[in-house]
Amino acid sequence: MARRSTSTTLSPAIPPTPARRLRCAVYTRKSTEEGLEREFNTLDVQRDACEAYVLSQRAEGWTLVQDRYDDGGFSGGNLERPALQRLIRDIEQDRVDVVVVYKIDRLSRSLMDFSRLVETFEAHGVTFVSVTQSFNTTTSMGRLTLNILLSFAQFEREVIGERIRDKFAASRARGMWMGGKVPLGYDVKDRKLLINAAEASTVRRVFELFLQTRSGTGTARQLQAEGRTSKTGRPLNKGDVYKLLANRTYVGEAAHKGKVYPGEHEAIIDRALWDRVHAALAQHPKLRGNAHRNQTPALLKGLLYGSDGRAMSPSHTRRRGRLYRYYVSQSALKGTEDTDPSLVRRISAAEIEGAVVTQVRALLRQPEIIVGTWAAARVSDPDLTEGESRDALLQLEPLWDQLFPAEQARVIGLLVERVRVSSTGADIRLRVEGLASLVRDLGGGRGQMLEAAE
Repeated sequence: MARRSTSTTLSPAIPPTPARRLRCAVYTRKSTEEGLEREFNTLDVQRDACEAYVLSQRAEGWTLVQDRYDDGGFSGGNLERPALQRLIRDIEQDRVDVVVVYKIDRLSRSLMDFSRLVETFEAHGVTFVSVTQSFNTTTSMGRLTLNILLSFAQFEREVIGERIRDKFAASRARGMWMGGKVPLGYDVKDRKLLINAAEASTVRRVFELFLQTRSGTGTARQLQAEGRTSKTGRPLNKGDVYKLLANRTYVGEAAHKGKVYPGEHEAIIDRALWDRVHAALAQHPKLRGNAHRNQTPALLKGLLYGSDGRAMSPSHTRRRGRLYRYYVSQSALKGTEDTDPSLVRRISAAEIEGAVVTQVRALLRQPEIIVGTWAAARVSDPDLTEGESRDALLQLEPLWDQLFPAEQARVIGLLVERVRVSSTGADIRLRVEGLASLVRDLGGGRGQMLEAAE
């Protein structure tokens, strides 16, 4: 019986389709900086867990990106974190396919912020994975689970915030220093305020000067003349003066949300001085300024000269209870005869001062004055533009009437080098360097010479 022979043909094996390469970015976060100095800290723990998860998905084409996205010492309550912002930029530039975190609250504790992040992920086809919380955001149940988890994360953050605020309030009630900007006059050691003797003398000087001047601007000007500065070495201005005067730390108290408690620290200002200063502060600013208005020096004292080249002196007289002010030539004061027909022996102070102020205002609008002022001011402020110089000079006109007469006299002394008056008129010579100084004072919103806020 003949045998039948059979043959079997084997089909070649079909190689598996390689998985698409997915670039995975690991993001880690810790709310505080405590413990980050350790060689192996909580950020490393999060990263190891995430990297192990990515490695387990290697068959699916998952690979780690080279960059690290670690935010140590940043809250999850907002998105203002440097590493997270860098991750978002890389996602927008299509450098990342998968974002891997240890827990979803490492990415955000705010439901609204997380929704914004998910929108960014979806817009660029990026998948989000939490290695300790398994859910699938492609299904409605997965999205519900995610929202529930985020709601609890946000609730936890709010509870922690309330706990911290309650602890802070309790500590302030005991008079403890709870951090923040250290006030002038104190240093911090072992979380306690200790008096800095050199700075404390400046604080006392601020209170004493304010009692004398009854003016924040006048106090600041005197402090600057004495070389008194802030902790950073910056000259003290009017705003600094009022902040110092209102700071209850200096009288040995701790304030929190409108409540005042005895402080653990030593006071710099005694209660009597504090009370006198605050009694003055309670007085209306215009009433405080009356003394300065009544004691104002003559606006052109030391600046007004006659045609003979000699200074004219301020003088006044009272008639029927009314004050009349004049500038008088030296020859008139000494009772000598004048041979110069152009010499003015006596002139009304209001008349000449008004004329000088009007002419100064007009000169400040002249293009050549603006350009000259800008050139002089750029010596100490190279970034100053011509437009900024022009704007600063033009500020003076609407603010002039708000200045106390003493301030007006100071500004005129700063701007005017000399005024020569004769029977034919007045000639005014401006100080370019004074104009530059004025631009620096008025520029950048400083306006330290202005009393408009008083």
